[in-house]
Amino acid sequence: QVQLVESGGGLVQAGGSLRLSCAASGRTFRNYAMGWFRQAPGKERAFVAAIGWSGSTRYSDSVKGRFTISRDNAKNTVDLQMNSLKPEDTAVYYCAAEGSLYTLEFNYWGQGTQVTVSS
Repeated sequence: QVQLVESGGGLVQAGGSLRLSCAASGRTFRNYAMGWFRQAPGKERAFVAAIGWSGSTRYSDSVKGRFTISRDNAKNTVDLQMNSLKPEDTAVYYCAAEGSLYTLEFNYWGQGTQVTVSS
């Protein structure tokens, strides 16, 4: 059974940093893209960042230059380093696996971790 477990969320002041981690189990995703999405209250889930099997990355315009996605294929993990956080980054962040860097469609999702940025 495939499981994606996120960790690292929490409360941080504006301008601060957080690092989210996602550990995948049940199968390996080394040949697929992995990514992060977020859903703010009252809004639809939105793309944040994705990383292909070769390390190529893609970011939403709202986080480009502030967030960095990385992966460790040996550990089957994907991380999201978030710097210069803003109150508008407040959301539940979801890890996604077995997807495409081009279509941003993914087959597996985690349960989410809350990130709250206070002003």
